[in-house]
Amino acid sequence: MKSAIIASLIAGAAAFAPASQQGTSTKLGLSLDDMPGSTAPIKKFDPLGYSTIGSDETLAWFRASELKHGRVAMLATTGYIVQAAGIHFPGMLSKDVSFESLSSMKPFDAWDAVPDAGKAQILGTIFVAELASEAQGTHYMKGGSYPTIVFPPVDFSGVSAETMKVKQDRELNNGRLAMIAIMSFIAANNVPGSVPALAGLDMF
Repeated sequence: MKSAIIASLIAGAAAFAPASQQGTSTKLGLSLDDMPGSTAPIKKFDPLGYSTIGSDETLAWFRASELKHGRVAMLATTGYIVQAAGIHFPGMLSKDVSFESLSSMKPFDAWDAVPDAGKAQILGTIFVAELASEAQGTHYMKGGSYPTIVFPPVDFSGVSAETMKVKQDRELNNGRLAMIAIMSFIAANNVPGSVPALAGLDMF
């Protein structure tokens, strides 16, 4: 499972290709002022001007991509830390590979040690979850809700709009931090010394 979390970072990046825009654009009236995630210390942070590229549907796709990548990065960061701590399930992953043996490896080495059939199951599950999240009601690029967590489902129907805004801000900000964290982990794993704070740690 810990290897699956790391794999989700790799697989998730390919899942967010935008649909081609044809015909008349659906006007959603979106702006950074109206969207969650514009918080202190730098509100409306958009140095490259992505929010002004394309249509409202494009901005909705950018936000959904940020949201999904942030969720994947939070899982990946947590998985890397759990793997590095040596925490593992009991028993065998396959007839030849035990969870204990994987826990003694660096996270990327553990992924390499997972049998191909196991990798296929992990990537297949990610693919099905992506399809499920994209097929729920009106699409977010047409004014529908942004993708929700497929499993376990979370019901926020009883949460006030003000509280929901706070929760959305927190999720986006935590996701942004996690994206920086997992990129740092990947850099430290592949380029020794590239992240001084992680230099010398066994799992990098």
